[in-house]
Amino acid sequence: MQRRLLAGCTLVAVVATAGSLYFSEVVGYIPCELCWYQRILMYPLVVVLGVAALENRGGVWKSALPLSGLGVVVAAYHSLLQVTADAGMICGVGAGCGSVDWRGFGVFTIPRLSLLAFVLISAGLIAVAWRERADTR
Repeated sequence: MQRRLLAGCTLVAVVATAGSLYFSEVVGYIPCELCWYQRILMYPLVVVLGVAALENRGGVWKSALPLSGLGVVVAAYHSLLQVTADAGMICGVGAGCGSVDWRGFGVFTIPRLSLLAFVLISAGLIAVAWRERADTR
């Protein structure tokens, strides 16, 4: 069960990483500063969680959960900027952090997809931590 949770978290991180690269390298959207922070937090999770899934290391939650938890905070803040009056805020890199470049299914924006990915990874890691602690009792 633990290995499946880690593999699922890895899959989410891989899809999020591929999606961010697609939006910047194929579609040509220039990432804003907050997008860069989210990338900095997501990209290492691919390797960290992938290795943990291969080696079935449940203790990875201790190092990966801070990354994904911080990613939740940054992505939530970024999503909030898009729905508040700060939509014209310029971060210094690329477009404004509050601008909406893409909208999927009428509700998803790039920061909301990032938020969803970080929440899914965090939930999976919390489940891994819970199972690991239950197994040691």
